[in-house]
Amino acid sequence: MKVIVLGSGIIGTASAWFLNKAGHEVTVIERQTGVAHETSFANGCQISVSHAEPWANPSAPLKILKWLGKEDAPLLFRLRPEWLQWMWGLRFLRECTPARVADNMRQIVAIAEYSRQTLQAVRAETGIEYDQLTRGILHFYTDREEFMHSLEAARLMREFGCPRQSISAEEVVKIEPALSRIGNKIVGGDYTATDESGDVYKFTSGLAEKAAADGAQFRFNTTVTRLLKEGGSAGAKISGVEVINPDGRYEVLRADAYVMALGSFSTPLLKPLGINLMIYPGKGYSATYDVIRPDAAPTVSLTDDGYKLVISRLGNRLRVAGTAEMNGYSRELNMARCEAITRRTRELFPDACDYDHPAYWAGLRPVTPSNVPYIGRTRFANLFLNTGHGTLGWTMGCGSGRAIADIISGRTPDVDFAFTGMPYRRQGGIPNTRPAQA
Repeated sequence: MKVIVLGSGIIGTASAWFLNKAGHEVTVIERQTGVAHETSFANGCQISVSHAEPWANPSAPLKILKWLGKEDAPLLFRLRPEWLQWMWGLRFLRECTPARVADNMRQIVAIAEYSRQTLQAVRAETGIEYDQLTRGILHFYTDREEFMHSLEAARLMREFGCPRQSISAEEVVKIEPALSRIGNKIVGGDYTATDESGDVYKFTSGLAEKAAADGAQFRFNTTVTRLLKEGGSAGAKISGVEVINPDGRYEVLRADAYVMALGSFSTPLLKPLGINLMIYPGKGYSATYDVIRPDAAPTVSLTDDGYKLVISRLGNRLRVAGTAEMNGYSRELNMARCEAITRRTRELFPDACDYDHPAYWAGLRPVTPSNVPYIGRTRFANLFLNTGHGTLGWTMGCGSGRAIADIISGRTPDVDFAFTGMPYRRQGGIPNTRPAQA
């Protein structure tokens, strides 16, 4: 079968890898000059099953109100006269109930843990090096109320199969001595030994090279303009994808099946087809610093709850990422938010890095109100979704790619997840179908 994958971030590249391994003829379409040049380029680099608690939770609405108008707030909503943002916000509020949070968390843990195991298998098979560390993720708290709230989240995650253990402040510093400078401010933490970290850009680049060597084609500098459809409502399918090729000319590419893996840009491309995905771009920031004192820099991947930052050691670099700005599709840097990252990192590890020459970056995370991605079928028989992974694209990437390859190949994925447009029976629950559109 000929399959066209739209997008070459970690999601699209992993989809291409597994589709190619399944025997399909794969072509990947990418508007950039290479793979992983957008949201997968410089993110927080955590493989974090332990971060399955959705943004939408009972405490979120009050926090968002408190942060409104603050340029350096962890989550900043800039209200716009935009239908999608307002509808997304209403759906987000609906997802904040305890019952929905628990169900969404279960879904996220399932696909994330499946993906982590899949990543390990791919790493063993390919030998790709990407500054990976398998020392777990340590989440530390400096606010006692937030720490007490985390105990229930950790309990739920253990119930769903993620071994997230709540620990004392003393244990936090013992696991990562580089935090000793602020040890007196830490009130507790949690640690997930099975989580990992590593450079998603390096991994995605390596995986694309392996896939290309095995026959997958990557067409760069090629921009998707629209999907063409044919047939009535009962037998509708995609007949081709219109693109602008590297020569600046329009071209129609055809295949037997199509995979939408364009992250935040999936929504405007699918809307003309009547598929209204609830994905809104959450602009995330990162800063990368050269490590000048290795002994003073952390070696365990960290999450700073108070500032909503993740910190990963990538060889002789330190990557610090986080915050979210809901403000349309612009990737323009807000220096107030960039500088807030550097201030906090310098406070934590004052002598560890060269803070005078940071490499700042912003990318658009494709966020759903529930944080549960769209993976599966649509009402078009040959159009499939693999998008909406939010802040966990790296965490869910390999598993999502493997799952969509199974679905396209006519197999049921080996993970208990509510795939879009497919019957799903939660363990002990009632069968239902998660729609491919709002």
